[in-house]
This record gives sequence, C-alpha cells and structure tokens, in this order.
Amino acid sequence: MLKWTSLQMTGQDALLYSGLYSVYRSTEDAVSIALHSVLSHLDNKNTYARLLFIDFSSAFNTVIPSKLITKLTDLGISSLMCNWLLDFLTSRPQHVRLDNHCSSTITINTGVPQGCVMSPFLYSLLTHDCRPADSSNTIIKFADDTTVIGLIKDSDEAAYREEVDRLAEWCDTNNLLLNTGKTKELIVDFRRNADPHTPIHIKGMTVERVNSFKFLGVHISEDLTWTTGCSKLVKKAHQRLFFLRTLRKNHLSSDILVNFYRCTIESILTSCITVWYGSCSAADRKALQRVVKAAQRIAGAPLPSIEDIYRKRCLKRAGKIIKDSSHPAHRLFTLLPSGKRYRSARTKTTRFLNSFFPTAVRLLNSVS
Repeated sequence: MLKWTSLQMTGQDALLYSGLYSVYRSTEDAVSIALHSVLSHLDNKNTYARLLFIDFSSAFNTVIPSKLITKLTDLGISSLMCNWLLDFLTSRPQHVRLDNHCSSTITINTGVPQGCVMSPFLYSLLTHDCRPADSSNTIIKFADDTTVIGLIKDSDEAAYREEVDRLAEWCDTNNLLLNTGKTKELIVDFRRNADPHTPIHIKGMTVERVNSFKFLGVHISEDLTWTTGCSKLVKKAHQRLFFLRTLRKNHLSSDILVNFYRCTIESILTSCITVWYGSCSAADRKALQRVVKAAQRIAGAPLPSIEDIYRKRCLKRAGKIIKDSSHPAHRLFTLLPSGKRYRSARTKTTRFLNSFFPTAVRLLNSVS
C-alpha cells in the first residue's frame, strides 16, 4: 500500500518528504523518527519532551482547491497540471443512494475525494509549508496525522508554546479545523523531582494530557515502555488462535494453517516491530513468543520466532533507508573511513541504545 508522509524541511527536501519524489514511507518511518528525536534529546541532562498529537476535523473535506493550486504553483508545478487538478477538485456532483432511492444532487467545490489515491498526496503538498520555526521543535506529518514534538531543555518551554500557537494560526489560514477536544499531549520526563507541567492551551481550550497514546498504530507510553502495546497485540493474537484451531479441526493441511497464521496472527504480532521490540521487556517478549509456540502446536509445523523476524526486518529496513538518499533517516547510516562498518550512535541510556537506529547499525556491522 502506498503511504505518504512529510517531515519539516525546506526547499526540495519539503517536496521529497511530501511524497513528490518518494512515496514509499510507512508508519514505522514516522514513529521511529519521532522516537529517535525524543530519545536522542533525553540522553542529555535536564531535558524532557512534550508530544502534541493534533486531531483535525474532516481534514480532507476542508481543503480549499484554490489554496492548494496556489501552493502547487509556488512549488513549480506546471500550470497545465494545476488546471487539471483544479478541474478535478471542483464542480463535483454528489448524491446519496439507498436501494432504489436517490437524494438530490449537489455540487461540491471543497475538499479532496476520500478514497482517491491522490488525496493523501495532495494533502501532503498542501501542508508542506507547515514547518517548525525553532530548531528545538519537530513536526512529524503522515497524511492528515500531525505531531508536534517539543524538545525542552532547562524547563524553557517558550519555543514549544509559540510553535503550538503558530500552528493554530497556520490552520486558520489554511482552513483546517483543529479539534482541541480530541488533541492529546504526552509528556516524557525522566528527571527526578521534576516540577509539575503546566498544560498547553489551544485557543483558550486546555489540551488533555494522557499517559499513553496510539500513535499511527503504535501505543506510546510516557515512560517509553511497551507493555501496554504488547499486551494489546497478544490479546488480539490470542483471539485469532480460535480461528486457527477451527481450521485444524476441519482437517486443513499444515501449509494452509501456516499461511493463515502468517496472514492473520503473525502480521499482528509483528506490526511495526522494528519500532518497539528492541526496547520491550523480557516478560513482553516471552508473552509474544508463547503465542507463536501455541500456533506452532496447532499448525503442526515450525514457525519463525519473533526475535528472528525482528532481526530480519531491521536489516531489511535499514538496507532500504541506506539505498534511499531522500529518506529523512538516511544520514543516520554513515560509513566509517574504512568503508566497511557503519558509525555507531553515541548513546548514554539503554532505552536509546535499544531503539531502532542504533540497533540497526549494530546488526549491519555484525553481518558485514
């Protein structure tokens, strides 16, 4: 499946990360880059991070085609292409049909069609200029999911709060409706005796602070542990084992059972595995592996362990990033002067050491 993502950059980089040149970005890319920025920052003294998960009300439906075309023109898109897109997005007839009954037809001149393969791409281009004004802030965008990360040092939150205010103004200018009620904030602070954190406000409304948040399918906790996410994956996988047992009772072959397991159970257990498995606890790993062992007994055939899958996917994903010079994480894989090994990241904490990028470098060096 094609996914579009964009990170804060300028010039040609903005086009690259908006998907103009490279559209094969996944949720793993977005989550791992967000965590890397947080973890690398937390390796320093007297630091913490605030993550603001923005929720928009019907983001795709509020796009104004004229504003989009203006931005495409500024990006150097040809007038022929802009006119074609404007014709595509405006004067769209729409009606509702229920059985043999149809409503009256109305003409739509705003928004991008939901379900259209071009819509996330056009939305990313519309928001390509939504970039942080201060280097201590990061904005991660994946289609209409936007996250503001404030990397706070010495308790100075001025730049982060100004960034949130600027984002609210940018949304007003671009006709995007911020849903403050569904916008959440998660604070990662490992300092001892830290002062209470003052809540963030958007247009006078207080943003709710949460202990964990499901960010692009991955449960992130304020202590950066993965027990919550792993327990949910294990619970969901156990429910699927019922169907595997049912197929076994109906005397299906082991090959079919293994295929069913790979499609419906393993896919759950290994969802975004490169992001979280390296840092999860031994108890969480055992719980995940018990599901595999149960499925193995039912299927009557050997199945790959979760750790083996994790290592293979880390190496595969790292290889793709290295080959893609436009990838925002490409710079994290640099060869030493010998040209044989990759430069390891300097880490002070185990949680940073076990995250994806440092782990991927270690695995690459171990097989080189």
